[in-house]
Amino acid sequence: MLQLLAEDPRSLTSVRDPREAWRAHVADSLTGLEVSTIHSARMIGDVGSGAGFPGFVLAAALPAAQVDLIESVGRKCEFMRDASARAGIENVRVIHARSEEHAAGAGREAYDVVTARAVARLATLAELASPLLREGGTLIAWKGRRDPDEEAELGRASESLAMAPRKILEVGERAGYEHRHLHMARKISRTPEGLPRRPGVAKKRPYGT
Repeated sequence: MLQLLAEDPRSLTSVRDPREAWRAHVADSLTGLEVSTIHSARMIGDVGSGAGFPGFVLAAALPAAQVDLIESVGRKCEFMRDASARAGIENVRVIHARSEEHAAGAGREAYDVVTARAVARLATLAELASPLLREGGTLIAWKGRRDPDEEAELGRASESLAMAPRKILEVGERAGYEHRHLHMARKISRTPEGLPRRPGVAKKRPYGT
């Protein structure tokens, strides 16, 4: 898969060298296994999958789980379908849709875990994850250096989203990124009325601001 990523003309990443891609994408994705709840998950939704990380890596590491790669950009979905077929990863499904669209249909409260890597601010991610998660489910967000303002924003938004912040794991040494942190939030009740909002609204007008 890393070779395909290096050779693919669609240029989904600037990291072309397979050894560097292992550090930047695979090692980073594997840190998600440090979250205990992911090991019992049977349905995982990866929001804004891009080139397929962390979703592909988690699918390979957790063969008993179904991993849905949710991505709105067609060329990225094409790449992920090609990559999953070539790699023989059978527990992956590529969903070409905005996460809000998927959450309004078949994806509503369908997932035990939602993952997101380099997608948006925490409050936005929590809003996107809430209608996708079952009650008691977990959001795992890959973020960089900790931002007190961003964390406070999530705290203010939590009641409106039924998403309570939980742990923050510092995983930089294992991820290969000096300041990498995994942020977790738990779905504490049923999805609030009004979620999901229209596509794009969560990013433009996030709760908690």
